[in-house]
Amino acid sequence: MATKGFQRVVLTRNSNYKASGLKSYVYALNKWNIGPTKEGPYFVSNKVETQGKFGVSKAIGGHARTRQHVLQKRLDAESGKSGEVPSEDIQHDAMYLSTVGIGTPAQNVSLDFDTGSADLWVWSTELPSSVQSSGKHNIFDPSKSSTYKKLDGYTWKIQYGDSSSASGDVGTDNVDLGGLTIKNQGIELAKQLSTQFEQGDGDGLLGLAFGSINTVQPKAVATPVENLITQQDIPKESELFTAYLGSWRDTNEADKGESFYTFGYIDQDTLKAANASEPHYVDVDSSQGFWQFQSTSATVNGKTITRSGNTAIADTGTTLALIDDSTLEQIYAAIPGSKYDNTQQGYVYPSDTAVDKLPVVTFAVGDKQFTVQKEDLGFADAGNGMVYGGIQSRGDLDFDILGDTFLKGIYAIFDQGNKRFGAVQRIEKEQNTAVPPSS
Repeated sequence: MATKGFQRVVLTRNSNYKASGLKSYVYALNKWNIGPTKEGPYFVSNKVETQGKFGVSKAIGGHARTRQHVLQKRLDAESGKSGEVPSEDIQHDAMYLSTVGIGTPAQNVSLDFDTGSADLWVWSTELPSSVQSSGKHNIFDPSKSSTYKKLDGYTWKIQYGDSSSASGDVGTDNVDLGGLTIKNQGIELAKQLSTQFEQGDGDGLLGLAFGSINTVQPKAVATPVENLITQQDIPKESELFTAYLGSWRDTNEADKGESFYTFGYIDQDTLKAANASEPHYVDVDSSQGFWQFQSTSATVNGKTITRSGNTAIADTGTTLALIDDSTLEQIYAAIPGSKYDNTQQGYVYPSDTAVDKLPVVTFAVGDKQFTVQKEDLGFADAGNGMVYGGIQSRGDLDFDILGDTFLKGIYAIFDQGNKRFGAVQRIEKEQNTAVPPSS
């Protein structure tokens, strides 16, 4: 149970979210500045700028990084030659959303919780009226909050490789996370949104990575978790948050598909349901601002794949799991009828594949293996009787991105006070086939 007033924040599935393998993969290419190593409709141009994860000249964790533009191939109808256009097939949308209160009195907004970024930004009344009226969004109005304070001269901007962006002004206000109030939290108000962001259903994003990659200028603002730690004077063992992401097939009576975060405590009922006395922990390298840890091996049907020096990042804001091509090939070689589909830029396999024909795939968290739930090996309907796989190529990245495909199989503990990541293996549900829903 919760202690010291810390709360469980329930996540709800975005009812309008439609899983698309290619769209999710291209989103990941842009988010993580990935150069594809597999043939497909998207590629990286030779146009390179100084660029960090978000925003021009914004370095990741203080280290220089180049940004390459992910583009889509186009065949010119007149010349017959292949050209290029900025990619548009991006899914700036969230599978899970959570209600967060901002201001006094609290104005509720639905935010995407993302451990791969460190900004808290929201749709606001500073957006053009035409944008505010598009879709069904909760719009934060700072003028209606008695505790809002504008930070004069402060701005923010996030920008992806497909030129999608969001930017605006910055202020501070109270933030309510399931009854837990964080005072004077930096709030980034959207003043401009590119079309790609306008099309999403969420009202913004709440970043849970380390504050070194916050994009606010001229000085970064503390993240909600950092402020929580500073303001609450809590013991180090409580300086953490946890994530439990329910799968779309969850029918188990123990969880009924419920998804939630906790702040300041580990849910003991979840440990009990997993028959675990405590999580398995691994030290985190936060020098790049991410939840990055050692993951030097994997297994496929019990066969160990050694991955010397390999690391992985736990990212709730990426739907897929992205790994090196060699390991990827061994996983799909174990699925009958699977193949690499150039048009989908990803691996697919027959939708009528029985679960018992799918391989047992694990990835190391430190020195312990954790299993990907078989139900999550299939991410989306790929058409033609095929399923788009939940594990795909990380391209030219030198580390894995273990997104929701992996995280749905564990109860994840993000221990910021002790700079460690914890994992508890969840008990997989029995399923008949591996085909995901069409919606």
